[in-house]
Amino acid sequence: MYRSKKADKWISFIECMLKGLSLRNTAEIVGITHVTAFYWRHKVLSALAKESVGTFEGIVEVDEIYFLDSYKGRKTIATRKSRKRGGSASKRGISNEQVCVLVARDRNKTTLSKRVGSGRILTEQIDITLTSHLQSDTVLISDAHYSYKSYSAKNNVEHIIINGSKKEYVKKGIYHLNNINNYHSRLKKWISRFNGVSTKYLQLYLVWFQFLDIRKMESELSKKKLMLILSSVLGTWETADTLRLRNTAF
Repeated sequence: MYRSKKADKWISFIECMLKGLSLRNTAEIVGITHVTAFYWRHKVLSALAKESVGTFEGIVEVDEIYFLDSYKGRKTIATRKSRKRGGSASKRGISNEQVCVLVARDRNKTTLSKRVGSGRILTEQIDITLTSHLQSDTVLISDAHYSYKSYSAKNNVEHIIINGSKKEYVKKGIYHLNNINNYHSRLKKWISRFNGVSTKYLQLYLVWFQFLDIRKMESELSKKKLMLILSSVLGTWETADTLRLRNTAF
């Protein structure tokens, strides 16, 4: 809000963010331009992205989710032809046209969602993203992808594999991937309202959804206060130029 000429409109703007409204709807309600709404949104999210995830406890479900790469807002694309809205990848299956997001969640709803690269998940990406958040007694639950096996062996992490291809969904009555699968489903549904998110901004939208999902049982007043406080305390030096010129590096 530093040097903001419209400080009186921030409460209304935060309310629109909590509802997940589009930029144009937000601009109409708050009384600002959609360009201003864009920069305000991304400044808030850039601050929220600094909130610490914390440490996972006990059983941790982990799985990746994929989003089609997007250059939304860019007039020309050097690496491929542009797609029409709702288009599909030119290659079948998982390829470098899909952005890989690693999601981990324990039974206390501590959640981490991180954009890690393109194409299939790699052991190194899991290591960089997860290791600092795991305790020594963590039990990791995943599908049968070799990267999770390799990571668990390398870091001496207890690992339970749920092999859906063999119609195996629960082990010992407590080990499953239901929580992470439900989170993926909610995330996909929520993010679809934006008709595609540019890959360079995807991490900020992951942070946005994570904030809302973790606190969905809290009152609207509580969430509004917390979003304002966190975005102010954590802070950001993002400007219109740094947001506009941001590249797609991971």
